[in-house]
Amino acid sequence: METSFDAVYLITVITLGIVMIRRSRGIKQYVLFGVMAVTLGAGDAFHLVPRAFALCTTGLEDYTAALGIGKFITSVTMTIFYILLYYVWRLRYRVQGHMALTASVYVLALARIVLCLFPQNGWTSADAPLSWGIWRNVPLALMGLLIIVLFYKAAKTHGDRPFGLMWLTIVLSFAFYIPVVLFADTVPAVGMLMIPKTCAYVWTVLIGYCDMNRHLKGAHIK
Repeated sequence: METSFDAVYLITVITLGIVMIRRSRGIKQYVLFGVMAVTLGAGDAFHLVPRAFALCTTGLEDYTAALGIGKFITSVTMTIFYILLYYVWRLRYRVQGHMALTASVYVLALARIVLCLFPQNGWTSADAPLSWGIWRNVPLALMGLLIIVLFYKAAKTHGDRPFGLMWLTIVLSFAFYIPVVLFADTVPAVGMLMIPKTCAYVWTVLIGYCDMNRHLKGAHIK
């Protein structure tokens, strides 16, 4: 069941991303959204594909190193995903300036990636320390919080109904992800929260995809 779900997820987000890039007609907002979706799916594949292979063969214990390396790559690409989402916000709402805000996003992203590079993370170890799992996710959580606020305020100010719930998709993704970081090692069943977390990311991608279709359909009618 998990393997089937992951396969559908990866195929869906990567396909939607490619379609957005190809059909965007050069509209930067949608091109970037498509790149963001492909980055999300391709990055997650580095962890989910080895996991699926492990579940279908001899078990997760025999693929600790591959899963750890995949998790590391996914951690980096997820950081890039949020940087791209920030620029989607800037393009959609025609934001100019705010260099301090942009610098904050990059500082948090850099801090996240640097923390992921420390050997103390124990990516290839079966007993990776929880403390480093928490530390490396603090900058990501702050990036997420910042982008939640930005999309919430912008959508409300501009009366942007298509993107009106973008902030909620990010809230849900973190709400399901944080318990996994904190408790999955001691209570394995908590790991099931990754399924609704993944659904929240699919919702994020669908918001951009559906908005692009509405925009292109309206332009065609005109």
